[in-house]
Amino acid sequence: MEINNIMGDVKAVVAKNNIVEGRMVTLQAHTLSADFGSLVDLPGVDTPSTAEEAKKARFIVTFPVTYQKPPFYINPPSMAYALRGGFDQADNSDFTAVVQTTYPGYKDSKTIPSGTLARAFGAGSYTIPSGQYIAASIVPGSNLSVAYSPAADRGKLQVQATYDADLVVGFAMGIDPTTQNLTVTLKEF
Repeated sequence: MEINNIMGDVKAVVAKNNIVEGRMVTLQAHTLSADFGSLVDLPGVDTPSTAEEAKKARFIVTFPVTYQKPPFYINPPSMAYALRGGFDQADNSDFTAVVQTTYPGYKDSKTIPSGTLARAFGAGSYTIPSGQYIAASIVPGSNLSVAYSPAADRGKLQVQATYDADLVVGFAMGIDPTTQNLTVTLKEF
């Protein structure tokens, strides 16, 4: 996903479930925690699973910016009991993490793992990779709403045939003819 212009809120959030980058999400309460409660104060996000949740999906989600050097550990091990001792503590010695040499936020359509930090962007202009929106009938100027069914399409933008202020979250600005990436403008709420 590419961020073209930010005009609204930017929030640090926690993914409640695995979410593909570039999907629309709702803010939700959560009970996820790490390192003595460091995630508790942040809102959780998830893709909508009902029509009512789809009406409230006002943010597009992506990976947070990182200043780390490779390799990248996705999900990183907890450091709660090993701040000085490294990974030799019993609570941290056997961890499961995907090790990547390229940060997943630099690639398109990667999944943000459940329980990890993410960024949710409100109003603005964004370019969404092909496959992360429902392509049927999208032309520049189309009203866009958020899909909630079937499960594989949750959070994807789709054409809203008639304008309904409760459903329309933005507008299609154009589709790149080479990559099929969709540029959208999300409206302010």
